[in-house]
Amino acid sequence: MSNQTFEQQIGEYHQWRERLTGAIHAYRDWLDQTGASDAMQDLRLYDLAQIVVKDRLLLAFVAEFARGKTETINALLSSNFKSRLLPVEPGRTTMCPSEIFWDDSEEPYVKLLPIETRKRDDSLDMLRNKPLEWVNLRLDASSLDTMREALRVLVAKKEVTLGEARALGLWNDEDPDTNQIGANGMVEVPVWRHALINYPHPLLKTGLVILDTPGMNTLGAEPELTISTIPNAHAVIFLLAMDTGITKSDMDIWTRYIRDGKTHKLAALNKIDILWDKLRSDIEVNAMIQAQVVSTARQLGIPPADVFAISAQKALVARIKDDPILLQRSGILRVEEMLARNIIGMKQETLRKNVIGEVSELGKGSRKTMRYRIASLRGQLAELEALRGQNSEVVESMLAKVMANRRLYEESIGTFNEGYRHIMAQGETIMEQLSLAAFDEMVSRSLKKIGGSWTTHGLNQGMRSLIKEAGAMAEKISREAQGLSDMGESLYLLFHNRHGFERLRPRALDMADFHQTLQSLQTRTDEFCDRLVNIMTEKHFLVRKFYYTLVSEARKEFEQAEHMARSWIGNLLTPLRIQINEHKTLLDRRSDSLARVNENQFTLQKNLEEVTTQLTTAQNQCATLDRILLALMTTPKKIEAGQTTIANPGETVTA
Repeated sequence: MSNQTFEQQIGEYHQWRERLTGAIHAYRDWLDQTGASDAMQDLRLYDLAQIVVKDRLLLAFVAEFARGKTETINALLSSNFKSRLLPVEPGRTTMCPSEIFWDDSEEPYVKLLPIETRKRDDSLDMLRNKPLEWVNLRLDASSLDTMREALRVLVAKKEVTLGEARALGLWNDEDPDTNQIGANGMVEVPVWRHALINYPHPLLKTGLVILDTPGMNTLGAEPELTISTIPNAHAVIFLLAMDTGITKSDMDIWTRYIRDGKTHKLAALNKIDILWDKLRSDIEVNAMIQAQVVSTARQLGIPPADVFAISAQKALVARIKDDPILLQRSGILRVEEMLARNIIGMKQETLRKNVIGEVSELGKGSRKTMRYRIASLRGQLAELEALRGQNSEVVESMLAKVMANRRLYEESIGTFNEGYRHIMAQGETIMEQLSLAAFDEMVSRSLKKIGGSWTTHGLNQGMRSLIKEAGAMAEKISREAQGLSDMGESLYLLFHNRHGFERLRPRALDMADFHQTLQSLQTRTDEFCDRLVNIMTEKHFLVRKFYYTLVSEARKEFEQAEHMARSWIGNLLTPLRIQINEHKTLLDRRSDSLARVNENQFTLQKNLEEVTTQLTTAQNQCATLDRILLALMTTPKKIEAGQTTIANPGETVTA
C-alpha cells in the first residue's frame, strides 16, 4: 500500500509537468540566444509546451441514480477541504452533468446551461464558446456555507407540460419506462442541461478534472457525453451499490456506454458499510465483500483487481474526522492507489512519447548543428594557423576556394527556393481539403442522404457517406503529402552531396489517427442504429442529436488534422533551412576573415583570436544545450504507486 496520498501523487505529476515545460522554454531561449531560432520550429515548440501546460486528467464517474457517485467525488476531494462539497440530500440527486476543474485565469464560478438549449442542434462543445448562453454564478470559495448553497442549483428541477418535455427530448411516447409524470399532468425535468464548476481545490489545480454524470435517462438524452466526453476520459469509475448488486439499468449503462470503450475502466461497489454488522466477524464480512467483488467482475467481464469495494460516505467521514482506521476500512485508498499507478503513469507515458520525444529530436538536431559549427570553426582556426608566414598567393588561393564554395552555395539556394515555393503551393491544396469549408460541404452532402425523416437508417446512410468521403480525402492527402516528402528529400540529398550536410529524411505525414477516429465514429453509429429499441421506436429527436454530436466530433478531428498538416508542411524543410543558415553564416565569417588577412597580414593574429572566441562560445553553447537535453531525458520514467522512478543521473545524451 502506498504511503502517499492520491493528492501527493498527482501533485508529483503536476511538478513533473512544470519541469518539462521549463525545459522546453529553456530550449526555446537557447535557440533564440544562439541565433538558431526558426519561426516554424519556435511555433512548434510553443505548441508542445502548451500541450503540457493544458494537460488534464479527466475522471468520469458514471452510474445509475442513487449509487453514490457524488459522495465518492466528495470523498476524493475532502482530504484538503474537510467537508462535503457537492450537494447530497435524501431524494435529491445531481440532475445535470457537472464538470469540476480549476482555471486560474478566472475567478471561482458555477456556469449553468439552461435545459432549453436542448431544443437546438448546437452541441455542448459549440455552446462552451458562447458565454451568453450560460448563467454565471460567482462561487465564494472562502465561505463553506455560501459555496454549498450555491452548488445546490445542481439538483434543481422544474415542472413543464408534456408538450414542452417532448420538445426538450425528455419524453418518449414509445418508451414509457423512462418517463415520469405527476398527478397534475406535468413532467418533472432538470432546470439545467450542463454545469461547469471552477473551484480552487489543490487536486484540481494540478490538472485533475472530474465529471459527475446523472443516471441512465440523462446519458441517453445527451449523446455528446457518450460519444465524446466519457470515451475521452482517462478513467471511468462505474459506481454500483452493494445492497442492490448489478441491476438491469446498471448493466444497460455498462454495455451501452462503458464496456467497449478504450479508456481505463474501474468498478466501485459502494455502501459496503451495510455489511459492517457486529454479529459478523471481520473475516466473514471480508469474505462476503470478496465474493461480491468476484461476482461483479465476472458479470462485467473485467479483472477482479479492477473492482473495488468502498464506502464513500465513511471515507468522507474519516477524512473530516481524521480517522485513519476508518479511512483504511472505507476502501477509498485502494481506488486512489490504482488511479495513481495506472492512470497518472499512463498520462505521463503519453506526454513522454508525444512531447519529450519530439522536443528531444529537435534538440538533437540542434546539437548536430552545433557540432557542425564547432567542426567548421576548428577547421577555420587550423586554416588561419596554416597561414602564418605564408605569402599572399596562398591566402588568395584559399579565398578563391571559399568564393567557389559560395557560388555553388548560391546555386543550390536557387534550387532550394524553387523547391520550397513548389512545396508550399502544393501544401495549400492539402490545406484546402482540410478546411472547415470543405468539411461543411461534406456535411451538406451527408444530410441529403439522411433526408428529413431522421431515422436510424437515414443516420447510418448519412454517416457512412461522410466517413467514406472523409476517408477517401485522407488517403488522397497522404498520397499528395508523400509527393511533397519526396521533393523535400531530394533537396536534403542535394545539399548532402554538394555541401556535406548530414543526410536527413523528412518524416511522413501520418493520417492514421485521423482515419481511425473517423472509423470509430462510424462504429458508434452502427452500435446506436443496431440497438433494437432505437430501430423499433425510431427516436427522431435523439437521432438528430446523435447525428449533430457525431458531426461536432468529426469537425474537431478536421481541425486537429488541419493543424497537424499545417505544422508538418511548415516544418518539412525546417532542419535543412537551419543547416543552410548555419552554412551561410560560417561561409561569410570564413570569407571575411580571409579577405582581411589578404589585405593585411597583421590582422591574422586578431582573426585567430576572434575565431578562438567564437569556438569557445560555441562549445559553451553546446554544453548548455546538453544540460537542457539532459533535463528532458532525466524526467521520471513512470509514476508508480507511492514511488517515483528517476532516470539514471549519469545517463548521457547522444545525438
